[in-house]
Amino acid sequence: MQDRRRDALKGAMLLEQRGEEFYKAAARQTHVSEVRAMFQLLADEEKHHRQTLAKAYTQLEESGEFSIPSLERAPADVASNVLTADVMSEVSAAGYEAAAVYAAMGLEERAISYYREQEKAATDDKERKLYNWLADWEGRHLNALLAMEEDLRQRVWHDQRFWPLL
Repeated sequence: MQDRRRDALKGAMLLEQRGEEFYKAAARQTHVSEVRAMFQLLADEEKHHRQTLAKAYTQLEESGEFSIPSLERAPADVASNVLTADVMSEVSAAGYEAAAVYAAMGLEERAISYYREQEKAATDDKERKLYNWLADWEGRHLNALLAMEEDLRQRVWHDQRFWPLL
């Protein structure tokens, strides 16, 4: 019988690998250098998550015990580091960057959901702590993307004159 913990870690590593690849591709495609930097930062953080999960998996395979490496590294503040008003003015609300942000929101939402499910299913505190840490970190990614999406949406509404009749 397969160990739920191993399957959970493998699923988590796959999520992180997909996120990393998506963000690297988005970074290559964008024409806005600051947005490229944001996507690269997100790719780097997904890589860090995958490496953390791989260490936990290796420990589980070697010892049969769930052990986690240090979870001290904090996520970068994507919103304040990159998403300035000047940068947002360069991003087209209907362009590639906006579509990539929208797709990235879905990736982050799925990751958070997966990590919360694994946190609930966990049978030990170390496992719960790992999935909670990951869900919180992905939540910060999602919040930054949501802020960017909201700004883009407001600009579209303004540009298209979507104002209520008074």
